[in-house]
Amino acid sequence: MVTMSSPARPSAFVLVVGHGAQLLAEDGAATQLQRLGARVRTLDLWGDVGSVFADGEDDAVARAVVIEAGERPDLALTALRSVRKDARLEATPAIVALPARQIARMDPGGGFDDFIVAPCVPTELYARIRALEWRRSEFLTEERLKVGSLVIDRAAHEVVVDGRPVALTAKEFALLAFLAANRGRVFSREALLGRVWGARYDGGARTVDIHVRRLRAKLGFALPLETLRGAGYKLRAPSEASDAPRAGVVALAAAGGSGAAVASKRRGAR
Repeated sequence: MVTMSSPARPSAFVLVVGHGAQLLAEDGAATQLQRLGARVRTLDLWGDVGSVFADGEDDAVARAVVIEAGERPDLALTALRSVRKDARLEATPAIVALPARQIARMDPGGGFDDFIVAPCVPTELYARIRALEWRRSEFLTEERLKVGSLVIDRAAHEVVVDGRPVALTAKEFALLAFLAANRGRVFSREALLGRVWGARYDGGARTVDIHVRRLRAKLGFALPLETLRGAGYKLRAPSEASDAPRAGVVALAAAGGSGAAVASKRRGAR
């Protein structure tokens, strides 16, 4: 079963997946998001994911997937795997809504980007969706660049990952900013030496390798940097970027937490 909140021109929407008629409950995610003005589409837990999109509907994009599985966290994981099989939803951030007593049963490696305790507070749910959108967004201006969760402020010479400042040396920052401004292009070590260190620099190409290694150690999975054997380095373009391991939901009950998602531990260096 698929329902659409309005017949307006297709655009960005939130997909809510849940148990049949319960999808339209007053305290359900779909109803709450619609009241806040969001476009919503719903899908039964056992529904055909392909039916979310109408034939020939090329401009519709899912902002997020919210899965409500009540007392069955296992069904939430099954539904997420089904949703991910559709290429149009493969990279869409996903939130699971569960009663507080079921949070501890969620598999931290299940693939969800965030979780929220049901019944949800409408503004909190919408804020979580907006936060996931920001985390995945990309932009480039004269002063700032955003690469996933990585924000580079060229004017202030500052780097932030998931809201956390990361201290870089001047040359580490210059190398990162140059690669980010030229995403998708391959640069040899010699080319990077000339563009970042300058033509008068008399050091060897190993200098580039050392700085790349330091950047990877400090930025981890937030840095989609590839080493191309015999060619050099490339910061993957958005269309090429493979997803880093998704932040799994983590049971917080034992630690006294209740509503915030905790990212799974990231590898510090590649």
